[in-house]
Parts: sequence; structure tokens; C-alpha cells
Amino acid sequence: MSTPDDVPNDERVATSQDTPDEERPAPVRIRRLLMEQGYAVLCTQSQSQPYGSLIAFAASDDLKTIVFATPVATRKYRLLTECDHVALVVDSRSVFPSDMMRIEAVTVTGRARVVGTGTEFDCWAGLLTARHPHLAAFVRSQSSALVCVEAVRYLHVCRFQEVRQWVPGSAS
Repeated sequence: MSTPDDVPNDERVATSQDTPDEERPAPVRIRRLLMEQGYAVLCTQSQSQPYGSLIAFAASDDLKTIVFATPVATRKYRLLTECDHVALVVDSRSVFPSDMMRIEAVTVTGRARVVGTGTEFDCWAGLLTARHPHLAAFVRSQSSALVCVEAVRYLHVCRFQEVRQWVPGSAS
């Protein structure tokens, strides 16, 4: 398990202010999008039926883990516990509402798991509430669950049809 603070500096994705965005490696563009956008659509499934749910999220520095909270008395939580295969979609359409060629999107595929109480919970809850302070009481509520998605693959789409794949932990 990687936690937000245990990523070696040489594995962190750096950004350069001198490189045009379209020339930057996929991990750099993915990181920027995840840091700029605080919400995603969580995609789950049940009995061959897909479901989408809006979530507030935070990502670990190494982009290997995405964390969010959800009430346990919801279809979303039930679906997560029935099938751990999920996707998250993050996009920049709110930044460029009239220019489709400038919109970027990332689909993160991975496996979801509920985080139990303890040190790991405190670490991930701290990351999520640092990004979304208004969720502090919700995240720690007895009626909520903290969920980590271990990212398997990122699919980055730009210019409407250019798709690049990136696997966390691999070379850019």
C-alpha cells in the first residue's frame, strides 16, 4: 500500500513551466487534471447494468490511489462491495465549455476497497479532507465509508480523440 507521504522524490511526477502542455508526458497532464478538478464520476456496475455517481476525491502523490467517502446506506456503497472493479472519470469541460478540442478527460480503472478505522484510515481521511475541508464531519461519520481505488490504468484523452495510456509505476 502506498500512502500520501511515502512516495520517494524521484518517483514524483514533475511539471515544467517551459514545456507546452500538449508536449508534456501523460503522467504530468494526468496529475494536473486530477489536481485541478476535485470531482469525478465513479462508474460501478451490477447485474450488467452500469451506474455513475458523482464523488469528491483526492489522489495520492504517486497517483496510485484515489480516495473518496460515501454513505454506507446507498446503492453506490452496495455496488462497491459487490464488485470492486470501478472506473473514475475526471474532465475539464467546465474550464473550456465552448472549445471541445481543449477539453481533457482521464478515465482511471482500478479496484475499490473500503478502508477500516486506524492509521491507514486517518492517513487517507487526512488527504481527502485537506482537499475538501467541508467533508470532514462526513468522512468521519459512522454512517460513511472511506474508499480507496487502487489505480491500475489511466486513459488520458485530449483533442477529442487522442488517447494515451499510463500505468502508475511505469515509465512515462
